[in-house]
Amino acid sequence: MIAAIVQARMGSTRLPGKVLMPAAGRPLLAHLLERLGRSRTVDRIVVATSGDRRDDPIVACCESLGVDTFRGSESDVLDRYYRASVLAGADLVVRVTADCPLVDPMIVDAMVRYALDHDGEADLVTNRHPLTFPDGLDLDVIPSHALARAWREATTQQQREHVIPYFWDAGLRVHNLEHPANLYLHHRWTLDYAEDYALIRHLIETLYPSHGASFTMEDLVRQAEQDAELSRSNAQYIVPQTVAQSGRLLALAATPTPVDA
Repeated sequence: MIAAIVQARMGSTRLPGKVLMPAAGRPLLAHLLERLGRSRTVDRIVVATSGDRRDDPIVACCESLGVDTFRGSESDVLDRYYRASVLAGADLVVRVTADCPLVDPMIVDAMVRYALDHDGEADLVTNRHPLTFPDGLDLDVIPSHALARAWREATTQQQREHVIPYFWDAGLRVHNLEHPANLYLHHRWTLDYAEDYALIRHLIETLYPSHGASFTMEDLVRQAEQDAELSRSNAQYIVPQTVAQSGRLLALAATPTPVDA
């Protein structure tokens, strides 16, 4: 069982309620779930939120879409992920955060297939260490046994809250997949600030009418380059990274075959 687990909560301090902000007449979380549902490899999607009453609207949104939810600790996100993965019966977990509503199912599938093709060789397959994709298209693929080990052994607040730091802190086997071009330097599509929301909403409302949920990373890049001024509006939040000179390159097809949700 390959389960995509989406962490989502309403209590963001920088942009409260951001995951349910509207775009093209729907909450951003609904767009994320529709796009994630186009993955060829994911068998099940679970939204992992907290037990806080503020997150009731997230559960209501998921119920309206027929998507399963799990409610757990607000601060111990690693515990929430692990328990959600057990509920889902997952052998492989795809970790997605709800502040990445433009998640690309092609990238999800490429990373899942890499993990399957290299079964037993990696405790974590990621594309964020360093991130060479646009910020907002990052995700992690974790075998259930590795997630269980992290859940048992992670002790620091950072490891429990952010899930992934334990893997490199403990020296586990991490494989980072990189894009041939460092798109991270020019494109930020993660949702933390008002400028991020303005850009993400514009991209969705421009592309969704003609593409539905099938628009790709390449479509987003082209549209962002056409709307260069708006795309630069959140550039101050792009954090410089040193891109490794060696690593695994992830080749993605430019025109994928559409997949029914």
